[in-house]
Amino acid sequence: MKGAAVLGAGSWGTALAIHLARAGSVVTLWARRPEAAASIDAARENAVYLPGCRLPDGVSVTGDLRVALAGAGLVIFAAPAQTTRALACAAAPHLDAGVDLVLASKGLEEGSGLRLSEVLAATIPGREGHLTVLSGPSFAAEVAKGDPTAVVVAAEDGAAARRVQAALSHANLRLYTNADVVGVELCGALKNVMAIATGIVEGIGLGTNTRAALITRGLAEITRLGVALGGRPATFPGLAGAGDLVLTCTGGLSRNRAVGIAIGRGRPLHEILAGMSMVAEGVPTTRAANARARTLGIEMPIAAKVGEVLFEGRAPREAVNDLLARPLKEEA
Repeated sequence: MKGAAVLGAGSWGTALAIHLARAGSVVTLWARRPEAAASIDAARENAVYLPGCRLPDGVSVTGDLRVALAGAGLVIFAAPAQTTRALACAAAPHLDAGVDLVLASKGLEEGSGLRLSEVLAATIPGREGHLTVLSGPSFAAEVAKGDPTAVVVAAEDGAAARRVQAALSHANLRLYTNADVVGVELCGALKNVMAIATGIVEGIGLGTNTRAALITRGLAEITRLGVALGGRPATFPGLAGAGDLVLTCTGGLSRNRAVGIAIGRGRPLHEILAGMSMVAEGVPTTRAANARARTLGIEMPIAAKVGEVLFEGRAPREAVNDLLARPLKEEA
C-alpha cells in the first residue's frame, strides 16, 4: 500500500496523521521548520500544537517536502490557508501521478478571494479528478483523543471522494461524501467569520439569546453568498454548514471564537494575533468574504460589521447596535 503524507504539523494536521496511523496507514507528517520536525519526531508528541497526544509508531515526521511526498498515494494539505499557494507550488513537482489530494485547510485566500481548492487547481493543474475537500465539525484535539466525529469529503469526482472516505473512515471518525465542493468549502471558510462575531458579543457580556441569533442569521449570510458562488442550498444545513458553524461559534477550543472574545474585551487585534501560536483563519477570511460579497451585491451585515470592528476601529457595542437598527424585514 502507498503511504499518506500530511502537509502541515499544526493541530489539525497532527490529529489527521495520528488518526490515519491508527487506521493502518504509514504516514509522513511534514513540518515547515526542520527543527520542529526533528523535535516532534524525537519526542513523539507535538507539544506546541497538540500536547498530550502521542504519535503512533506509524507516523514519521520530516521537514523535507520531497521525502514527505515520496511514494505517497494520499496527500493532505493541512497548512494555514494563506500559505496554501506557496505550499502547493513547492509540492507540485514531487507528487506522483494519480495521488489523491485532500484539502483540509479552511479559508479564502486573501487578496484573490479564491477558495483554497481553486488555489490548488491553479498551482497543481491536471489533478481535478483527484482533488477533494475535507470539512465539518471537528476540533483536532477531540479527533486525536478518539471522540466520535462526523465530517464531509467533497469532490466533483465521486470516485475520489469515496477513496478518501474509505481511507479516513475508521473507529471514531465517520466521513460522508458530498458532490458540492463549492458549498462545503465556503461553509468551512465563512463559519470562522461568524465565530469571531459570536465571540465578540460574548466578550462584551451579551448572552445566549444574542449568540443564537448570530448563529442563525450568520447561517443565512453564509448560504446567500455560498449559493451565489455556486453552492447547493441543501449543503448549508448539513455537517459542513450548520454543524461546523455551531461547533466553532460555541466550542471552547475554537480559536476564532477566542479572538472575538478578546476583541470584545477591548484587546487590540494585533496584540491578540501576536500572542497566538495557532492561526485564526477567520481574520483574513473576513476581508476576502466581504470583498466577494460586495462584488456580487450580496448582503452580509454580520460579516461586514466584523470587518469594521477588526480593521476599521468600530466599537463592538456600536456594531451590535447597528445590526439591531437595520430595517425590519421578513425572515426568508
